[in-house]
Formats: sequence, C-alpha cells, structure tokens
Amino acid sequence: MSTFYIKGGTTLNGSVTIPSAKNAILPILACSIMCGDVVTIKSISRFSDVDYMVKILSELGCITEFQDDNLIIDPRPSDKYCIPEEYTKKIRSSIFMLGPLVARFGKAKVAYPGGCNIGSRPIDLHIKGLQSLNVKIEERHGFIYCEAKNIVGGEVHLDFPSVGATENIMMASVFGKGTTKIYNAAKEPEIEDLQNFINAMGGKVKGAGTSTIEVVGVNKLGGGEYTPISDRIIAGTYMIACASSGGKIELNNTNYTHNTALISKLKQSGCNIKLKNDTIYIEVGHRLKSISLLETLPYPGFPTDLQSQMLILQTISKGSSMIIENLFETRFKIFTELKKMGADIIVKDRMAFVNGVKTLYGASVTAPDLRSGAGLVIAGICADGYTTINDIYHIDRGYLSIEKDLNSLGADITRT
Repeated sequence: MSTFYIKGGTTLNGSVTIPSAKNAILPILACSIMCGDVVTIKSISRFSDVDYMVKILSELGCITEFQDDNLIIDPRPSDKYCIPEEYTKKIRSSIFMLGPLVARFGKAKVAYPGGCNIGSRPIDLHIKGLQSLNVKIEERHGFIYCEAKNIVGGEVHLDFPSVGATENIMMASVFGKGTTKIYNAAKEPEIEDLQNFINAMGGKVKGAGTSTIEVVGVNKLGGGEYTPISDRIIAGTYMIACASSGGKIELNNTNYTHNTALISKLKQSGCNIKLKNDTIYIEVGHRLKSISLLETLPYPGFPTDLQSQMLILQTISKGSSMIIENLFETRFKIFTELKKMGADIIVKDRMAFVNGVKTLYGASVTAPDLRSGAGLVIAGICADGYTTINDIYHIDRGYLSIEKDLNSLGADITRT
C-alpha cells in the first residue's frame, strides 16, 4: 500500500486547475449504456472510481477507449445486464447501473455496493423509487434482481433527498411510458449535470436543481459529446487547505456558486475571498477564528464531503467549534487520528466539540475513508514535523494525484 510522507509547516501559493467532478462523471458513465450511439466524455478525470466504472461498462459489453483526456464509449454492443461482484464491492456508485440497465434491457442484477465505510447508506430509496415505476425487485443471496417489461411513468416521493436515488430514478424514467415526477429530489449540481447530459443525448428532463424533477419518456437516446462540470469538493478541499496553512492561491475552472456554503463559512472565519468568472481567489495571512456551529445538510447546505476537511481547520483555529454531522453517522472516524497529532476534540454521537490549538504535530496516521484522508493531508501540511499517512488508496478514489496539485502550490508531500 502506498503512503504519503509530508513535511509540515509550509504555506500554499500559486494557482491550480480543478478537474471534472467524480460525482458528476460516475452517473453520466452509468447513463451512457442507455445511449444508441457513440458517446464522448470530454476532459474526463481518471479517478480510481472512474476507472472501475469504465471496467464495469466494458464487462457489460461496451467498447471503451481513452484518447488523451477524452473517453469514447460505444454502448451499442452491450448485451449483459449482470455486474460482476468484484467491481460492485469496490465502488458504491455501481448502484447507479440499476436504473440504466433496467431501462435498456428490462433486467438488472447487481450485488450490493461497496465504497467508503462512513455509515449506513441504505438503498431502500432506490428500490422504492424503481418499484414506483413498475419495476419488480427481489433481494436474495446478496444480489438485487430487477425486472420490468414496461417502465411506466408515475409519481415518486422520496423520504429523503438522496442524490443516488434521485439519479437512479431519473435514468430509469428516461424510456418510461408517460411522465415521471420526482418529489423531494436532491438538488446537487451533479444532478443538474446528469439532466443536461440526458437532454444532450435526446432526453426530456427538467427541474434538476429544484425539489421537483419531471421526466417525459422518450423512445431512444442518441450519442454525442459532453463535458462534465468541475469538482466542487476538490475546489473546496484546496480552499480549506489554504485557509489552514495560510498563503494565497487561485483555483481555475470552478463554479463558485456550487460552493457558496463553504465560501460563506470561510469568509466568516476571516479568509479574504474574491470571485471572478470561473476563478476563486483566497488569501489567508493570519490564524483564523473558529466557526461556532457547523452543520452538514443536503445541498445547498454545507456538504458532508467537506466536513472532515473543515474539522481540520477548526482544530487549529482560535476558539471553540461544534460540528454536527446530519448525513452519515460515522463521519468522525478521523478524530482518533487527529488526536495523535495533538488535536483537542471530543466526539459524541454525531457531534464533534473542538477546541482550537495553536499547533498540530506530525504523526503516523491512517486514512479511514476518502474525505478523512484528504483532511489528514491538510493536517500534515499544517503540522509541525513530519506526518505519514497510510491507506491513501482511499484518497485516490476522489482526487487526481492530490500530492502533485498541493506540491505545485508549495506543499512538501512524497508518495512512497
């Protein structure tokens, strides 16, 4: 297993370009199997999760080829509707294939998905939503079996605005007879991006980004080219890294409206942030003040995927903070690693109470999941001394060589 070796005490300065969003690419790749012609995903980011999803498409019979930073997909030869268990255990987003496979083949067989162990993420909302569209579902021996002779449009009321369930139901509805309405839909930018992809291929979806999405069934999708949105979580991670270490950086290829919750909190803590077109400028020259209360919420609230990184900032800010995690019950696994580095944190259930310290100290730590791993990288940059981070394969699932980006800004990180 690779590790990161970080020499702490550096500040970040310079510019970096943000890649396309993992959480936008994955459902788009799943949806591509529904297309009737060749699809080109442009400026694609090859996160490890993306490579796994491409392998799934290949296993299902699609022809896939990377050409520079573009991915060419020919879904027409696909003739399989069963996803090998070896892939579904590695990538939770394999669950996105349920809707597209049922839409195309009328059948699907998928093992229960894996991914980061950050708490219970039941797929009952996916199942209930598909059942509302006349899909018959059985669960046995660790597999989900779906069958639908005719997908019929209907009304789907989600008990919680789940991103994955919203996207799965959207895709399953594309070939449905009539109109489907999804109420209490998730509003994340990646959902709007999926809508735009479907429409670019000939679908009829509207309302993404609001709580009600409407899908009018069509007979087929075509092919074409599409460029996914940039990754707001990577942009947010680098903004927090600068806020934690100090310095002045600019982030290019961003949409700052996707990070308004974070930007508001960082300004509140004392960061100097300027926004212009697709660039975010952030400058920090002093120790920041703590944010008294931070709660994770569905979009447009503060994202759970930036909570671990923000926790790091609070550990070295001036004052006390309380962080409430409302989405995943085990998102605070990072706190035991931070305690090794001198952080003053108490965790109770879904709440973390943080007293800021002036300095963190280098230590040997282990990344428990993707976003915690990114948080530990930030902690290592800020710490006094040297930090070793183990199990960094988690980090590679959502960041493209994070050490190269941060080293280009002045960090001192070695992958060994």
